[in-house]
Amino acid sequence: MTMPGFMERSQVIASLPSLGLLTLAGCTPDGHTLSYHEVRDLGIEAEVPVTPESISLEMQELSVDLVALSSLTAQIPDAYALADALRAAGILVVLGGLHATALPDEALQHVDAVAQGEGEITWPQIVTDAQAGALKPVYQSAPVEFDLADAPMPAFHLLKPEAYNRLTVQTSRGCPHRCEFCASSILITKKYKQKPVKNVLAELDAIRDIWRRPFIEFADDNGLLNKRWWREILPELKARKIRWFTETDISVGKDPVFLRELADGGCKEVLIGLESPIEQGLQGTELNNDWKLKQFKKSSEAVRTIQSAGIRVNGCFIVGLDGHTPKIFDAVYELAAELGLYDVQITLPTAFPGTPFYERLKADGRLDMPDDWSKRTLFDLHFAPFPMTRDELREGFIALAGRLYADTSTRERRASFRAGARAGSVKR
Repeated sequence: MTMPGFMERSQVIASLPSLGLLTLAGCTPDGHTLSYHEVRDLGIEAEVPVTPESISLEMQELSVDLVALSSLTAQIPDAYALADALRAAGILVVLGGLHATALPDEALQHVDAVAQGEGEITWPQIVTDAQAGALKPVYQSAPVEFDLADAPMPAFHLLKPEAYNRLTVQTSRGCPHRCEFCASSILITKKYKQKPVKNVLAELDAIRDIWRRPFIEFADDNGLLNKRWWREILPELKARKIRWFTETDISVGKDPVFLRELADGGCKEVLIGLESPIEQGLQGTELNNDWKLKQFKKSSEAVRTIQSAGIRVNGCFIVGLDGHTPKIFDAVYELAAELGLYDVQITLPTAFPGTPFYERLKADGRLDMPDDWSKRTLFDLHFAPFPMTRDELREGFIALAGRLYADTSTRERRASFRAGARAGSVKR
């Protein structure tokens, strides 16, 4: 079940399968028949309530005994409705992912079992127990840490590649930073770990068997930290003519030589959490040592360096952090234009369960309906901001989106990027 709302001028900008579910399929014990489905494939119409009748016919044709669901928080109400209907049709349902990991008791009101943490550890036992009629309610990977050297081959062969505009591969898991708002793999692993190069290349070759010239998203929380690892794999990516995108932090902009190697190895774009165009709001964002605040004065130059290497930057801003006033809207717009950011992402602060941000706002009584998960879209305001009012933040955010994503603004930023990339090419 995919995240709603990621649109640019009413066009879907990314369509991705669930790498987590494909990975579970890859580590399923032998002797079982597997199939992968997007919810839309089940014939369920948008805005029509899910019922046992709407599920059972589709599933009866597949002779399904056990369904693994993974859902992000914003769509968890839909996931629960789907799970309820599947169980009413006599099908066992297991739910995993970040939301279920954070709130297993809530999830167990709708599913037969919850997989907490790293699925590669729990899933084989879940399948074995289900087959034996001995399914337990909760399977927890902790305290064991999964070794990515043992990572199974995701079942890419189950996909219809024409249904997606990119496919995902994970090269690392975790992040050394501890951002207050982050609901990512840091909630399921305690350390940053890297997958061996040979495993990643095998996955890429499996994808190329079904899609000759794929566009790859390396689905990492902070993917470009280990330069030695990347320098080993980059020649192989170049030889395979892989075009790719990943998420990283601003530190990659400190090394122009490495950036040129990345560009030569097929890196087309990086997503970087700039978070705030001003220092206000950054304090406490990263809980270990205020790393993002300390990097603030270097961030603009780092973006310029990255883009001068011909690598697009998708600069991400969280609008409405504590300390932001209505001046923040102009500040985001002006910095995006000044830097010539090829892509810009703006979101509202979002309190996901399991994060320090959620716990802080809940303790302070600032959450509106703390358990209304449908508002965790990154674009719906669900808490009391400070010092802005709710109306100031909501209306300013909508107006900023209109300005940033207007055709004229987008064309000007991208023209600025191309000019900077050409200048960087001449300097080299």
